[in-house]
This record gives sequence, C-alpha cells and structure tokens, in this order.
Amino acid sequence: MSTKYIFVTGGVVSGLGKGITAAALGALLKARGLSVVTQKFDPYINVDTALMSPIQHGEKFITEDGAETDLDIGHYERFTDVNLSAESDITSGMIYQEVIQREREGYYNGGTVQVVPHIINEIKEHMFKVAREQPTDVVIVEVGGTIGDMESTPFIEALRQISYKVGRENCLFIHVTLLPYLNNPGELKTKPTQHSVQKMLSYGVQPDILVLRSEHPINDSVRRKVANFCNVKLENVIENLDMPTVYALPLYFEKQGFANAVCKQLQIAQFVEPDLSSWKLLNEQIQYMTKKIKIALVGKYVEMQDAYLSCVEAILHASIKHGSDSEIIWIDSDTLEDKTQEELDIIFAEADAILIPGGFGPRGMEGMIVAAKYARENRIPFLGLGLGMQMSVVEIARNVAGIKDAHSDECERDCSDIFYYADLTEEKKENLENIPLTEQPMRLGAYPMSIQADTRLAKIYKRTDASERHHHRREFNPAWQGPLLQAGLVFSGTSPDGKLIEAVEYPEHPFYIGMISHPEFKSRPVRPHPIFAAFIEAAMLYNKNKKNQ
Repeated sequence: MSTKYIFVTGGVVSGLGKGITAAALGALLKARGLSVVTQKFDPYINVDTALMSPIQHGEKFITEDGAETDLDIGHYERFTDVNLSAESDITSGMIYQEVIQREREGYYNGGTVQVVPHIINEIKEHMFKVAREQPTDVVIVEVGGTIGDMESTPFIEALRQISYKVGRENCLFIHVTLLPYLNNPGELKTKPTQHSVQKMLSYGVQPDILVLRSEHPINDSVRRKVANFCNVKLENVIENLDMPTVYALPLYFEKQGFANAVCKQLQIAQFVEPDLSSWKLLNEQIQYMTKKIKIALVGKYVEMQDAYLSCVEAILHASIKHGSDSEIIWIDSDTLEDKTQEELDIIFAEADAILIPGGFGPRGMEGMIVAAKYARENRIPFLGLGLGMQMSVVEIARNVAGIKDAHSDECERDCSDIFYYADLTEEKKENLENIPLTEQPMRLGAYPMSIQADTRLAKIYKRTDASERHHHRREFNPAWQGPLLQAGLVFSGTSPDGKLIEAVEYPEHPFYIGMISHPEFKSRPVRPHPIFAAFIEAAMLYNKNKKNQ
C-alpha cells in the first residue's frame, strides 16, 4: 500500500485543538491496525523550540533522538504511543535555514533562489522524509497557525502540490474551524467557517472533512448548512465539543464515524473493526477518580502551566490508574525563598506530595531547595526531575551532609559545585559565555540507566535497567559522592559505566526520589510511567494517614 497523507489545517481562530484532533485520529487509525506517524509544521521563524521561552510557548517536548520540539509532539506520542523524531517538528526557520545554507554552498549553481519552488520543495521533502525514516501506512501532517496567515501560505501550497503528486486517492484534507455561538439570538454561526473554507479554496485546496469546534451541540440543520456551503459530504462534518478530558475525544470521534470517513476516502481499513478496548477502559477508569489528593508542583514557569504539560499529563495518567482525583497546587519557586516556617506550613498545608520539575538558570533555585527541604523534613512524598533532582541533592548536601555552600555551578557564584558542567575543556570553560547556547554540550534524548538492585527504584521499575529521556547540561560531581553517601543518600541509578548519576533516593524518607532525566515524556494514558504511578500511590497513602491522625 502506498503511504497515505492526511493534512490537518485550522481556520477562524488559533487554539482550536488541531494537535489533539490529529492525535486522536492517529489513535483511531492505529486501533484499525494501521501504522501512523504524525508531523507538525510550525510557521514561525525560530529554527526550533530550543531557545523559545517556556513562559511564552509552553514546554519543550524531548523526543528519543534528542530533538527539542513543540508540545503538540507530546500529544501525538501520548495518543498514538509512537516514539517520534526530530522530523516530526519542522519550522519555517529550519526550512529557510536549509535553503539558505545550500545557496551559500553553491548548490543552486548561481540560480535565483525563491519561495517557489525552492522553499516549497524543501517543505515537501520533509513531508516525504518522515515516511522514509519511519516507514508507515499513514502520515498525519498538522500545519500550525490559521489559514490566511501570511506565514502559513508556503505550507498550504506545499500540501496542494503533494496532493497532485501522490494522487487524491492517497491524501485527504481535514480543516478544523470554530462555530461561534451568539447568546442573542441563541444560535451557532456558520459564516466564519464558510469564509475559512473559501480561503482554503482560494489556495486550490478543497477540504474533505470539517471538524467543527463548538461549545454547543450542532443540530442537523447547521450540519447540513455547513456541508452544503462548504462542498463537503454531510457525513464528513464532524462535531468537536468540549470534553471533560481530551482522552474522551477518540471515542467521541469514533461514535461520529470520523475514522470511517477517513478510511473510506483513502480506501484503507474500511471494514476493520477497531480495537478500542484500552480507550474504553481508560474512560471507564476516569469515571472512578474519586479519591481526592493534592500535588504541589513547585516550578519557575508556573504562570504558563503548559510549561509543565507532560508532568501534568503524567500525574493524570497515574491518577487514573489509582482512581485518584489529583489536583495540582501551583507554586512559584521564586516566592518560597524568604518564607518563614509558619508561612511554609500554610503553603504546603494541603499538599499530599511535592513535585519539582525541570528548568534552566539560577532563578528560582533557592525556592526549589526550600521546597525539597520541607518535603524531606515533613516526610511528604517527593519527586525531583531534572533541575528539581539537582536542587534536592543540593539541599541534602547543605543540611544533612554539612556542605554549607553546596550548589550547582549554574548558580553563577562560587560554591561547592555538587552539580557541574562536566566534560568541558579548559578552553571551553574559560570561554563558555561566548559559546552560543545551541552549541554548548548537553545531554539530550534517550540514555540507558542501570538500576541498583534492592533499591526503591528497582522495585518501582521491576528491573535493573531502563531508558529515559534527558534534557540537561549539569551532571553530578563525583567528588561529592562520598560525603553524600555518608549522609544517607543512595545513588540508585547510574549510566551503564557507572560514571554518571541518573537517580537518587533517600531511604530515611517514605518516598524521596530524584531523577536527572525526565520520565514524564514517556508516560502514556493507557500505560502510566512507573515512577509517577509510585509517586501518586505514595501521595494517596500520605493522604490516608493524614486523615487518620
């Protein structure tokens, strides 16, 4: 079978959930036995998300191969359970950079380099490349932004050209739009959708399926009107209402025949009964999330909660598994630095567990140390990830091992560097400020981990080896391993050669684990990550014991 291409675009306004729509459709196609790879094209000029602020853009989702990608890539992975690559997140900046680099190298033999055909051809090449790298039945391509945006135009033209190259029997266009509701006169308005489709037609693209985002149910009259004026089959007008959880969307789409319409158009898996048992079980479990607990998330980007989206989702996945209705208490680490004990008691009064996620830079570090100390001293279940793990070790170094000036060399002051920028040459150390961030050494992507037997970590993983994704520059300084071992810290996870510390735990505490990696990126709704599952279980036990006191 030829690879089939599904193109997902958006209209009227941004933020309609194109990514979730693409991800949910991917899940439905996988349930029919098809292999699926999902790809996103973002029209911004940034080369990638590496230098984009999490406060403005949300988290950087890390793939197995170490790409720093848009958070939508996380949605794709969670819904389809497919590990994606750097080719799954392409920006205009990447495209232009590649074309310009070729021009500088003389690739075009002195010819005039233009948007058409050179930029368009480069976009098309990336769409075909993702299928070559991961041979697959279906490639789902989401184009970021809104139809009509100037910067999106080259991508739409690329889609049009691909549709003719592969044949309309091998590609399909899905357009996600908004149906606004006016309280007075109390009706859904279809005109914005009509105009959006007209704009698509002006680019030479006819949508095959319309996904209509609405806060109110769409009646048959509205559905027929949209189908008639947008030249779309009635059965291809799909409703996308706000759901209690995004994980209800695959079943909601399936009920409407969304995937069947796609398969019919592409002549694939038309008569295959989908196996949606895992999604049905998941949604049944969601209904029984009755045990209320609260997780304090102490981070430095909490004003943009999507900066910790994968952590939030991993908590949800584990909570579903254990039937717990987990509420997150958002705490800005900056605000903890000068708090008294009494004030901290108030802030953490309702917390059944404390999570400190990752981040970069010295801001908020001292507040993270305060939170880690509070968790340790008050025996509250604790999980530190990335920078959160580093600061928890620094806290133990200061307050248990007696290394009073313990810190990370990222703190930008003289200290006993418990975490340091490893493997730097003397020349690089002296000129680090002059090295662009994108060229500075960094541990990115999947790395193996050896787990010490008879540790809490080994009990959680139920094995002595694992692989987790990394996103950090600092490593544990082995010069301090002896004093911290004496202080009771256990180095339960290391690199296979034992040179790098991957995870720590503090056995004197009911549940105190730190990981330099980011297990949240590998959590799935139907398969919660064991670290988060254990963390939520510990939080539930803490809550139970607290109530019984």
